[in-house]
Amino acid sequence: MENKLFEIYKALQFHSPSLIVGWQTHDVGKIGSRVIDFLNEKLGGQEIAEIKPSGFFSLEGAMFENDLIQAPESKLWACQKNGLLTFKSDVPEYEQYKFLSAVLHLAQYHCKVKELYTISGTVSLIAHTAPRRILTVFNKPEFRKRLQGYGLEDLTWEGPPAISSYLLWLARRRGISGVSLWPQVPFYLAAKEDPEAIKLALSFLNRRFNLALDLRELDEEIVRQKEKIARLRDENREINRSIRVLQMGLSLGEEEQMKLAREVYEVLSYPCHCEPKAKQPPDEYR
Repeated sequence: MENKLFEIYKALQFHSPSLIVGWQTHDVGKIGSRVIDFLNEKLGGQEIAEIKPSGFFSLEGAMFENDLIQAPESKLWACQKNGLLTFKSDVPEYEQYKFLSAVLHLAQYHCKVKELYTISGTVSLIAHTAPRRILTVFNKPEFRKRLQGYGLEDLTWEGPPAISSYLLWLARRRGISGVSLWPQVPFYLAAKEDPEAIKLALSFLNRRFNLALDLRELDEEIVRQKEKIARLRDENREINRSIRVLQMGLSLGEEEQMKLAREVYEVLSYPCHCEPKAKQPPDEYR
């Protein structure tokens, strides 16, 4: 592996840490990025390395801040006390095999990683009041057995493989056990943060690694979000009916789904939903 693909800022001694990966691209419910940010903040994560963007990302349409270009970042942090590494990145536009191989090379040969966990939300046709599940994809059957008792369920998916599945496949070839975690996100919360799904993912990691995380701030976010949706339901009979249909385990038509997603997106975009309406959610979440 060519070291020019990544840069190491700080060399640390590790004893078989676990790697947790979150993707920022099409981040359903903002689960991937928020989980990584939460862990780094609460566990004192230190930035130790990054994958260089050249050759993996286009700079077309890049953001500028203070006259400086904001290039995509793919960074690795160490929560050394807890034996964890965290990695957050956009999904590479080009050379995905080369990019993921660089991530695994960095994790395996420089950090001695033993396990891999990826975090992403999956859009679900459920109501926000329904119990959430964490759906999973494992790269080794023996790893699935080791995680029995955590309430994880298998994900059934017949579409094209996600970037996390590609990473798991490459990890298996290197002898690294891995699992993709897919907490359910109600479709009408997919374009906003879903604090309940974020808490679900963090609760699993909290239990798995004995992190002693305080998740009460997420409880407060969950309450605020539910209060906003409850006010919307009180004021909009059609939206209330749509959510009741979902609560009964029934399906909505495509137009009803789009209207519900649009109305909830708008009401969650402002502290008070009597303010001007926000723009519609991105197409990929409709």
